Amino acid sequence: MSKTLKILLVDDHEVVRLGLKSLLSRNKQFQVVAEAGNASEAMDRVARYQPDVVVMDIRLPGKNGIEATREILAAHPHIKIIMLTSYAEDELLFDAIAAGASGYVLKQIGSNELVTALEKIGRGESLVDSTLMQKVFARVREASRKAEDEAFADLSDQELKILALVSKGKTNKEIADAVFLSEKTVRNYVSSILSKLNLSTRSEAAAYAVTHRVQDHLPTD
Repeated sequence: MSKTLKILLVDDHEVVRLGLKSLLSRNKQFQVVAEAGNASEAMDRVARYQPDVVVMDIRLPGKNGIEATREILAAHPHIKIIMLTSYAEDELLFDAIAAGASGYVLKQIGSNELVTALEKIGRGESLVDSTLMQKVFARVREASRKAEDEAFADLSDQELKILALVSKGKTNKEIADAVFLSEKTVRNYVSSILSKLNLSTRSEAAAYAVTHRVQDHLPTD
């Protein structure tokens, strides 16, 4: 690897940063450009030094490494972030990978393993094994399903049916004919739906219904 990787070390324990810096200083392809002890310092150092890779402690005082990762990647999406953790089964690790971290290394990692990990990151590879990534995807899918369920939690079955018809561009009269109600009653239902979903117009309701897949939530007769 010909390019020198600029690295930012983020850990609230100075002895850990010193140890990592000592390891990396033995290899000319790595340059530790800065260190930080918390998320705020990390954001400042990233903006100032523009590192290629951030080695981020997952557990920091105040904002943790996951929150710091989200903020850094939102402002600097090209930067790679490796999470530093004491335990591979750390419950925060899933959230870190979901937040955009490129992988993780254990604090007990050997010098050769750390070098290999950074080289992989420098080549654009991921350090996340397939098993962990499958678990991350499963968690993201579950969160998505939960969000969809909550999207219509306040609506009655009748309101769901009417919202589904609104999403298909049906007029109040057409909806009234379909659900055997008066046009005035349908109009009241639509107003109630807009109020519950905190929306202003039918078009907004239609877009909301499509986005959250209202058809999947319709009651079965």
